[in-house]
Amino acid sequence: MKPNGIEDFLAFEIKKEIAERYFGLRKLIERDKEILKRKVKQHSLTLEQEICFDLVRIYILLKDEKLIHEFLDLTGLEESFFYDPYLTESPTIRKKVFQGFKVRGLTRAGRFKNLIIDSYEMLVEHVKQHREEMGELVESHEVINEEIKLFYKKNDINNILGFLRGIDSSFSPGSELQGGINIGYSNSIKKKMHLEPLKPIDMLLPIIPPIIPYSNISREMKKLIDRAYKFHGGSFLVEPIR
Repeated sequence: MKPNGIEDFLAFEIKKEIAERYFGLRKLIERDKEILKRKVKQHSLTLEQEICFDLVRIYILLKDEKLIHEFLDLTGLEESFFYDPYLTESPTIRKKVFQGFKVRGLTRAGRFKNLIIDSYEMLVEHVKQHREEMGELVESHEVINEEIKLFYKKNDINNILGFLRGIDSSFSPGSELQGGINIGYSNSIKKKMHLEPLKPIDMLLPIIPPIIPYSNISREMKKLIDRAYKFHGGSFLVEPIR
């Protein structure tokens, strides 16, 4: 027996309502995911241009690998954090990280000391800002993953497909959907409808611990700076910094 126009219309309207609800909620979550993705990308660029530059500037000034590792131990940063020996030797990187950086001091030794101290104090501030922004990103990340869990709790794909099979078998006896959707087709639909949870935030951005303020380690830092200056005489300051 062929279905009449009313039955076809009712079946269509029910399916339309289910689709609009499912994909409407899904679209909102996908939008939130995209917004977070853009924020993570922007924060990654900020991380590179601020924290990484601050550190590389200090690495270049310290120059000696042993002194660099002592600096990392003293400040509570992880060993080899953003460090590669190539960074201290590359003229291109050197020019980039010092571009626009103000130099204070009347003597070579004073300028050398102030360059490291100013770079470190900027680093402390940038790390603080990074951690605050990371906290906001982690919170958004957790909210979105909770939204995804709630979405699937209220919109189970298997239940939806089962309900649609029931509609088709009720309104269209003998249709190809009666008795169950083809397994391959069903799996294909489920794959397309699947909403991936977000990857852990620490897979996207590094988690940087708080670092010790300069005032807490000023004595040790000054000794380290003196050793670095004696080691290479602030030779880097022979070159103009623009």
